[in-house]
Amino acid sequence: MNQAEEWKNLLVSVEDGIAILTIHRPSKLNALDNETLDELSEAFTGCFVEEEVGVIILTGAGEKSFVAGADISMLAEQGVLDGRLNSHLGQDCMSLIEAGPKPVIAAVNGFALGGGLELALACDFRYASSNAVFGLPEVGLGIIPGYGGTQRLPRLVGYGHGLEMILTGEKIDAEEALRIGLVNRVFPPEDLLEEAKKTARKILKNGPLAVSIAKEAVRRGTEMALEDGVSLEADLFGMISSTEDMKEGMRAFLEKRKPEFRGE
Repeated sequence: MNQAEEWKNLLVSVEDGIAILTIHRPSKLNALDNETLDELSEAFTGCFVEEEVGVIILTGAGEKSFVAGADISMLAEQGVLDGRLNSHLGQDCMSLIEAGPKPVIAAVNGFALGGGLELALACDFRYASSNAVFGLPEVGLGIIPGYGGTQRLPRLVGYGHGLEMILTGEKIDAEEALRIGLVNRVFPPEDLLEEAKKTARKILKNGPLAVSIAKEAVRRGTEMALEDGVSLEADLFGMISSTEDMKEGMRAFLEKRKPEFRGE
C-alpha cells in the first residue's frame, strides 16, 4: 500500500505480507475521534483487498497507550441523534474489522480503555504488553459503551466477567485480562510487536483461502446453534475442496515438500 502519506492519525506499513496499522494521536493518547474511525475503515478496507497483505497487526503509537478511549471532547457535545450516529460510526468500523477476510491481531500496548478496548475486541485475537490496562469506564461518565463493547466483551469473557467490567467501570491489568480470556498472551513491552509478527508469519505459511474461510467458519459459527454451525462448516469445507490451493497443499504433503499457495 502506498497510502501512508494520506493518513493524518494512522501510520501504515507493509512488510513481508504483514500490514502494520499504528494509531498515531500522541497528544490524545491515540483516542478515537470520527476522523480516526474513518481512516481506520479506509485503511482496513485497503488492506483487505491488497493482494500482498495476508495478516494485519493493529497497535498504538508509543508504549503508553493503544487507544485511551473515544475522544471525550467529541462525546461531551452530543445529543440523542448525534449520539446514535456516533455510535453507529464506531460500530460500523468495528464490524468491518471483525468481518474482514484476513486475520487481524491487536498488539495492545498500554491503555485500552472504552473505545480502545472495543477496537481490540473487534480484532481476531489480542496480544498484550505487560503494562497494558483494559477497561470500559463509560458508566462513570454517565454513558454506556457504544462501539459494540456491551455485546463483544461478554461473548468473549463470559456474562459475569463482562458485566462486572461494564457496570463497575473498573480497569484490569494484563495478567487479569489473560486469566479471564480477554487476551491470548502477554509479553514485555519491548517484545510485543515482534511476537505479534511471529504469529503473523506462522499464519502466512498457510493457504490464504483456507485461513480466510476458517476465520469465516469460526466467526459465523459461534453465533449459531451447534447443528447449524457444523452444517456451515461442511458447506465451507466443500467450497475449499474445489480450490487450487487445496490441490497444491495435498500434493506438497504427499511429495514431502513445502506448498506454494497462490490464493486460488
